Amino acid sequence: MILVATGLLREARILAGPGLEVIAGGGDPARLEAALDARAHGAGGIISMGIAGALAPDLRPGDWVVAEAVLDGAARLPADAAWASRLLARLPRARAGAVLGRDLMAAEAREKSALHRATGALAVDMESHVAARVARRHGLPLACARAVSDGVARSLPPAARVGMRADGSMDLPAVLRALLAAPLQLPALVRTGLEAERAFRALFRGHGLLGPRLLGPGPGTDLGQLPLDMA
Repeated sequence: MILVATGLLREARILAGPGLEVIAGGGDPARLEAALDARAHGAGGIISMGIAGALAPDLRPGDWVVAEAVLDGAARLPADAAWASRLLARLPRARAGAVLGRDLMAAEAREKSALHRATGALAVDMESHVAARVARRHGLPLACARAVSDGVARSLPPAARVGMRADGSMDLPAVLRALLAAPLQLPALVRTGLEAERAFRALFRGHGLLGPRLLGPGPGTDLGQLPLDMA
């Protein structure tokens, strides 16, 4: 069984498949970490997969980023090199580099640009650092593949920042309340939704290209190489 860490229930539905256990964090890192820890015993590996915000200026909605390492604060947690290579070979025009994980959403364009300058990370999400910590703690292979939903120059409108419940479902009433409080954000909200759709479509296509177990360790892979890849 491969554990899959993601954020939204919509991402979880896209990624569900045989040999996978998908856990939606819903923006609650402590709950996600506890759920991954509880299921890590006997797992074949952990992958963080879903949508992410771009930090690199040349990334666009729908582009793929595959992590060579996940950044968790000052810690740089390496991904399994063989798994990352398989993901890069299968995902269209995927970029390899660091992915930054954070407990808080990076919603402002200025903040995303500053994070890129400070860390060199290509993208940011709210689950990868949690997956990386659990993988390290349990000695499991780690992978991370993320489809970009918002470019670095995009600031997310307030209504888009309140749209996720703790279980990963969409909180439409909260979005509508935020929109009623500031109606002028509607064009930005529509644009954000359209760009997110490009990321969801890329995620759907990518899942199909990767196939069962998301190319994770298992039959047909060189299991003897895994300890070296994790070094």
